[in-house]
Amino acid sequence: MSLKLYGYWRSSATYRVRIAMNLKGLEYEYVPVHLVKEGGEQTHDIFKRLNPAQLVPALVDDDEDFVLNQSLSIIEYLDERYPESFKLLPQHALERARVRALAHDIAMEMQPLGNLRVLNALRDDFHADDGAVASWVKNWSQIGFKAIEERLQTQAGKYCFDFDITLADVCLVPQVYIAKRFGLDMSPFPLITSICEHCESLDAFVAARPENQPDCPE
Repeated sequence: MSLKLYGYWRSSATYRVRIAMNLKGLEYEYVPVHLVKEGGEQTHDIFKRLNPAQLVPALVDDDEDFVLNQSLSIIEYLDERYPESFKLLPQHALERARVRALAHDIAMEMQPLGNLRVLNALRDDFHADDGAVASWVKNWSQIGFKAIEERLQTQAGKYCFDFDITLADVCLVPQVYIAKRFGLDMSPFPLITSICEHCESLDAFVAARPENQPDCPE
């Protein structure tokens, strides 16, 4: 098997890549990296050699003999390397840019504020308890989703972009998963909720769910 995906069951960035690989019908070996056990396996030398940033996911392509980090870079690489399978970015330059913009709103603006090491810093350096951490996540999630919900008013259909599932949907579903995990009320965001419900009914999304991963605790 030429593709190996190093990740963590509850990592939203890894979740994105799993969805993308499932949509494209790619076979891969999943290698769990436990982010909280024994100080975090991402800090161990064996993983640091793959990704010095000590973050998941990391993709190893044995056929091409290289390692790639960052979920969006991984997804776009796979989309270009396997163009004959499900396309996650549209062909038209303007539509492609719009899809990327929404994906970046999520992956670069929203998700980092709920990253494990950010939440750990809130606890360790600023003495935030679990309630304060949850409030932090919900606050930034509300701000991000409010802007996305407004943007979707002019472009959404069954999915973020009416024409088909795109990279934007692949990013949106894991972000909503995070928000719900911390107790965010999604009722103010009906378009986002509807899009996620459509996506989550599809086999590729179901198989990628954190609870369906081999490293998910029983």
